[in-house]
Amino acid sequence: METKPTEISSSKMFGGYNKRYKHFSPTLGCSMTFHIYFPPPPSPSHKCPVLYWLSGLTCTDENFIIKSGAQRAASAEAVALIAPDTSPRGLNVEGEADSWDFGEGAGFYLNATQEKWKNWRMYDYVVKELPKLLSENFPELDTSKASISGHSMGGHGALTIYLKNLDKYKSVSAFAPITNPINCPWGQKAFTNYLGNNKAAWEEYDATCLISKFHDLSATILIDQGEDDKFLHDQLLAHKFEEACKRVNAPLLLRLQPGYDHSYFFISTFIDDHIRHHAQALKL
Repeated sequence: METKPTEISSSKMFGGYNKRYKHFSPTLGCSMTFHIYFPPPPSPSHKCPVLYWLSGLTCTDENFIIKSGAQRAASAEAVALIAPDTSPRGLNVEGEADSWDFGEGAGFYLNATQEKWKNWRMYDYVVKELPKLLSENFPELDTSKASISGHSMGGHGALTIYLKNLDKYKSVSAFAPITNPINCPWGQKAFTNYLGNNKAAWEEYDATCLISKFHDLSATILIDQGEDDKFLHDQLLAHKFEEACKRVNAPLLLRLQPGYDHSYFFISTFIDDHIRHHAQALKL
């Protein structure tokens, strides 16, 4: 099994390159794909800081790279973009493809504890395996300077991973994140199946719970949320996270954007602000 990444596609964009790679993941027990956008380096010896992007339900590593337009700002700021997939693939676990909000394409960026779903370890893949793989194989990247962002389920992943690893990431942002999964249908379905009925285990993957423990932040949390997002009031619960941040004086900039929905049209409208938010933190 080839654990070293193999390049499978390359496209030039804004002076840099979108490159897709395939590798075998020991953490997940299957082959995985991921994208890197390499911006044009300002100088031959320059090592680019990295911004991890975690995508939402049903997505692969391609959605963000194709739809967001983030490469324009990433090129200007000389920040590399890293877009992993959203779950293990091709393991043929019974029920993995039965619903769009659980199983394949719905890894929720946690480490499953239930035997049936034991390969669903996207938390360890994103936090441990992928950064090591990048540092060992791509000398043009400076993986010691990293930030993290994401959308919806990926926004949940970005917030929870950041809060539990403040030493590893310089900043965090999210678009329409699932901020309180223990209290929404998507989260309850995923957590019951992946983590069992131990509610204490659920809270370890809930940003609204975690902010009460990890709130000594060096950078403001940036969240954009469309006011016309049909998932806002029953699934995303941005107000719950906002209240939790206020209780502990955690720095949060929550921008409610009138008329915008849950789509990549919304993301592409505001992605430049997020790239600049991270670039500023990465260059400190």
